Amino acid sequence: MNNSNLFWVFILALWPWASCFSQQETIETVRGPIEVSALGFSLTHEHVMSNFGKPQGSTSVYDEESLFKQVLPYLKRLKSLGVDAIFDCTTAYFGRRIDLLKKISEQTDINIITNTGFYGGANDKYIPQLAYRKQAAEIAEIWINEFENGIEGTSVRPGFIKLAFDSGTPSEIDLKLFEAGVLTHLKTGLTLAVHTGENIEAAKSEMHLLEKNNVHPSAWVWVHANKVTEDKPLLDAAKKGVWISLDGVNETNYKNYAQRIQNFKKKQLLNQLLLSHDGNGFPAGGTIRSFDAIVKFLIPELIALGFTPKEIDLLTKENPQKAFLPSIKLIRDKN
Repeated sequence: MNNSNLFWVFILALWPWASCFSQQETIETVRGPIEVSALGFSLTHEHVMSNFGKPQGSTSVYDEESLFKQVLPYLKRLKSLGVDAIFDCTTAYFGRRIDLLKKISEQTDINIITNTGFYGGANDKYIPQLAYRKQAAEIAEIWINEFENGIEGTSVRPGFIKLAFDSGTPSEIDLKLFEAGVLTHLKTGLTLAVHTGENIEAAKSEMHLLEKNNVHPSAWVWVHANKVTEDKPLLDAAKKGVWISLDGVNETNYKNYAQRIQNFKKKQLLNQLLLSHDGNGFPAGGTIRSFDAIVKFLIPELIALGFTPKEIDLLTKENPQKAFLPSIKLIRDKN
């Protein structure tokens, strides 16, 4: 074999390794993929707009003129306050509109990350009938297709999976949707952000289904965990790798949130916290439910309590990047 042939044998042998090193860690936004490190200051649970409360058949219909008139100036102001990215948690069947999100993102220069999944809260009001007929694997194929081929015929792909549980004993449909979400994660690496709130029984069921499928707890965000009144269940979950989302911050309760965040700091678990407001820029056409209290009130309060700039960046930049970076998270050792 001559030197030229040896050269190409060497290159081909290295090619799989070279491909690994060249891959970028990206996340999908409504304007296309970006490096996850470019997310910047992120709000991980907001609604740019939604028609939550309206009948399922009308949730995707908006007064677009009024919507843009209200939302665009507000998001531009958020951008001026330092917000770089918003994870939009309005799902299909209760108001997700990819075309409108893309226009809003383009005109405000805020990266908006949309979702796949179905919302199982609100007494199942926004679950499509097809979900009852199909098996979990068939539902997962719908969501996987959105990730692989784009949502509703567009090039926009979801950046996470949004699901929800009602209060009380988890229902058959909520469990089936969560199972579908786990199957979607195993194919796409998308993180599951699941409205769980104070429902400890649902949280235990979610943990069980993750373990059953060999999925690490860090694939799951406990959404609305702030509704759990005691910190211990949240601290215990965080120790296992669960992302704890304290996402109800407003200008009247931020001091309580600061205290809870301090409790996580004392246990060296700041690296498992996500912060947001569950705000809404256009709630069924109504006035804004604001999502600026973290910047205006909570962060100054944390600084006054001795939190360092590095810790603030951890909570608002680094944690969202790690939580939502698409990667299949498996339990490596069950023993």
